[in-house]
Amino acid sequence: MRPSHRITHLTDDAAGGWGIHFRARALKEAGARIADLTIGEHDVRTHPDILDAMHRAARGGHTGYSAIQGTDSLRRAVAQRITARTGVPAGPENVLITPGGQAALFAAHHAVGEAGDRALFCDPYYATYPGTIRGAGLVPVAVPTRAEDAFQPRANEIDARAEGAVSLLLNTPNNPTGVVYPEATLARVAEVCRARDLWLISDEVYDTQVWEGGHLSPRALPGMAERTLAIGSMSKSHAMTGSRIGWLVGPEEAIGPLTNLATHTTYGVGGFVQDAAEYALGRGSAFEAEIAAPFRRRRAIAMRLVEGQNIVRAIPSSGAMYVMLDVRATGLSGETFAERLLDDEAIAVMPGESFGTAAAGHLRVALTIEDRAFEDAMRRLLAFAGALAKETV
Repeated sequence: MRPSHRITHLTDDAAGGWGIHFRARALKEAGARIADLTIGEHDVRTHPDILDAMHRAARGGHTGYSAIQGTDSLRRAVAQRITARTGVPAGPENVLITPGGQAALFAAHHAVGEAGDRALFCDPYYATYPGTIRGAGLVPVAVPTRAEDAFQPRANEIDARAEGAVSLLLNTPNNPTGVVYPEATLARVAEVCRARDLWLISDEVYDTQVWEGGHLSPRALPGMAERTLAIGSMSKSHAMTGSRIGWLVGPEEAIGPLTNLATHTTYGVGGFVQDAAEYALGRGSAFEAEIAAPFRRRRAIAMRLVEGQNIVRAIPSSGAMYVMLDVRATGLSGETFAERLLDDEAIAVMPGESFGTAAAGHLRVALTIEDRAFEDAMRRLLAFAGALAKETV
């Protein structure tokens, strides 16, 4: 017996772009000391108060099957949050609770098209995007962006690939680049979506991590609420990555069928986890700012250190828990640089090539270890790049 082509070809290789991360994890498990800057995992655990709320809910009996679309109270809380943050009214009928943002991405792509339809996404991209699209039976089509544009999407590049497409997946604040798309960029993208009759799938899981400017949800733009499926998650905003709790917000006519999809896939999210998420949302924006604060500090550390040398260039990072560094002046690809950095300096970062072709020659650095350890790792990374650049002269 062989596994299906559907699952064996979700990604181009078995590691799915995560080779450096898997190797760093194996080294750590073998006892090596690695400065691991590969994944977007907080260096603090879920707040004890949230865990206490989860415990109370579980001990109180909320451990059976819950409403598949989500509890009424959590859907109301998410709808209120979305309304407050975007200015666009939403009710519980517009919300589907999902086991994390990844499940919401998967569900959204099932909603927008038929098998064989084209689905657009911007390159560089979060590593699961192409596989998620393939898993939904769609054909992934990358829209390139450019380092010289700070990886902002160009409307004409989207339009040039929109023939026969049913959707565009957008992510701001962006993983892997740390770029936040301004209103002017989003307005031009929205114009293409309306003209080409595209669904816009908006991945907004980093909406609480904005260091410069502000976050604008595309569903707030004219004519976009009825064609936008917005994804949110408690993972990044509340350090609840392991709880697997997120949501999909969209027009009611899409949420109904998506609930039917959930019946046949996830069958909902544990009620005690939903109760904890509702409690966490009730902590308000001050708590979210507290969770985001370490990444703001470390982003400032990274920018200060990069400004002190002239080999590595930083892509302007305005949000998310990452900075993207251009290491092309060393003469190495991002992948080769990352491999040598791990071998020689015991520092693990993700090569830009893990996120598509547009970020070749770049690194994604996660801002996810304690400040002093992060500063030390960044200093050593930059010194390593400087030494490599001298070798190529």
